[in-house]
Amino acid sequence: MKKYEVEQELKKRNSLAWEQDKITYIDRQIYIPNNRKIKERILQENHDLVDVGHPEQQQMIELVKRNY
Repeated sequence: MKKYEVEQELKKRNSLAWEQDKITYIDRQIYIPNNRKIKERILQENHDLVDVGHPEQQQMIELVKRNY
């Protein structure tokens, strides 16, 4: 993740942010840069959770929003 990108996002949000184990958090959620491959992987990993089954679109959005 580019430091500049994170700084720009913080300016927009005026948010609490920190970095831990090379992961950036903004307002207690993991910051995801505007990167299609990363976003697709997050969606795929959350979609394929065994205990969730096959979530509908709205359920999928809620699952992802919990952490990202």
